[in-house]
Amino acid sequence: MAIAPIGALSNLTPITPQPVKPVDGTEGAKGFGDSLTGALDKLNGMENKADDLGVQTATGQLTDVHDFMIASTQAQIATELTVAVRNKAVDAFTEIMRMQV
Repeated sequence: MAIAPIGALSNLTPITPQPVKPVDGTEGAKGFGDSLTGALDKLNGMENKADDLGVQTATGQLTDVHDFMIASTQAQIATELTVAVRNKAVDAFTEIMRMQV
């Protein structure tokens, strides 16, 4: 197996940075609240999917238990992450409230 010389990689195209969208309420901009709402909706969807697969597993309708275990673990990890982010936000808010002006 031969090693290709560096000159053989000259046909690669460079990565160009994408323009940054402003967050001042202009069209196409997504705020923090929208991002948070979307993440919570996605978490809710994961939990609903895990619940549905759990019911199917219990009733014998699900042939592959791996699907339930994967969905259940994904929902568990997403919930733990959400709780950790919430705790950090509460800690930050508490710290800001303790600051002297």
